[in-house]
Amino acid sequence: MADDGRSDDGYDADDHHDPRLTDPVHRTLAGVLDAARPNTDGAVADYIPELADVDPEPIAIALASTRGSVHEAGDSRVEFTIQSASKPFVFALALDALGLDTLTRHVGLEPSGEPFNAISLEASGRPDNPMINAGAIVATSLMGGETTEQKFREIRKGLSRFAGRELELDESVYASEAATGDRNRALAYLTHAAGTLAAPVDVATDAYFRQCALVVTTRDLAVMAATLATGGINPLTRERVISADAARWTTSMMTSCGMYDASGEWLLRVGLPAKSGVGGGIVALQPEQFGVGTFSPRLDERGNSVRGVEMLTTMSERYGLHMLDPRGEPLSPIASLDPDDGTTVALLRGDIRFAGMEEVLTRLLPLVNDDGCLVLDFTGVTRVGGGASRVFRGVVDLAGTNPDGRARVEIRDPDGVLRD
Repeated sequence: MADDGRSDDGYDADDHHDPRLTDPVHRTLAGVLDAARPNTDGAVADYIPELADVDPEPIAIALASTRGSVHEAGDSRVEFTIQSASKPFVFALALDALGLDTLTRHVGLEPSGEPFNAISLEASGRPDNPMINAGAIVATSLMGGETTEQKFREIRKGLSRFAGRELELDESVYASEAATGDRNRALAYLTHAAGTLAAPVDVATDAYFRQCALVVTTRDLAVMAATLATGGINPLTRERVISADAARWTTSMMTSCGMYDASGEWLLRVGLPAKSGVGGGIVALQPEQFGVGTFSPRLDERGNSVRGVEMLTTMSERYGLHMLDPRGEPLSPIASLDPDDGTTVALLRGDIRFAGMEEVLTRLLPLVNDDGCLVLDFTGVTRVGGGASRVFRGVVDLAGTNPDGRARVEIRDPDGVLRD
């Protein structure tokens, strides 16, 4: 039984039913967790004194769908500090506030291939990317306000919106990081000298230490990741936290840089955008589907949770979650064709993106002739990608009209799915 009154499987012993009977996803997550539990390799982050004393045994995994359901297993309500798992979310907030062009004048977008605390700076003094410490400190310096308190207020408010609840600061961990953070200060001084840091060194680093000491649970990490997976909308509160562009750009950076100098191997083996923290947490996501949080304090030599890596690797391999997995032959977006007295009605279906649009138009436009009419009926379509929408609408004008004045291509879109 966990200290918080929950069983080792992550459910409340006082519940009147066992969620394993009503939540098959919980059972799935519990199986992934059980496979990783025997692994006791690695060690806690003892270079931060306050983290050196944490219990190394807790282990948890949580999944939040983009529709707002949350599934948990293990010690998913145990609290820990977010540490570097905060980096993508602060980067996203800075992106939303300043835009990509402004932000990239201060921090690069390329993998460093080096440890998270390395001096990974371009010749100009710009950090390689925002997922390493140097780049993250620069991103923190760009947050609103002039003082540490103002910057941290904006960061805390933003990360709380990602989590869907107010996040608290662990004062002891903050003090411990501030007392031992000379390497991070050195990185900040280097970026300050190069003109890429947007605040005084003490302001930027102190806000960064506070940012890393925010307290989260595994469930929080899953919800935060799911907010990126939805394109910036928190699936629980339904609040838009960041723009869709900022969510996409942030997810891209997690894909290429989120697991430090293990990012290439991570992408190959696991294939999920992710970010780790030395507090033992990892956030990962499948765009448009779900966010995942894992927690286990023992770290490997790269600063990634040993059992967290194992859980996400197992989950990806068992359930085919790699973002580049071939999906096989997709279902045709053309559900049926109904020719009737010179008019052919094509009933379309599903989620139509660029490839689906190409199939529809390549197969059906040859049916258009001087006397007939092709009707594209979108009644059964759930969504159309923005680029595909523009092409579909343009076809109406491109096809022109018949001699009797009727459009050769007509569109039926009662639910307005062709909106950009």
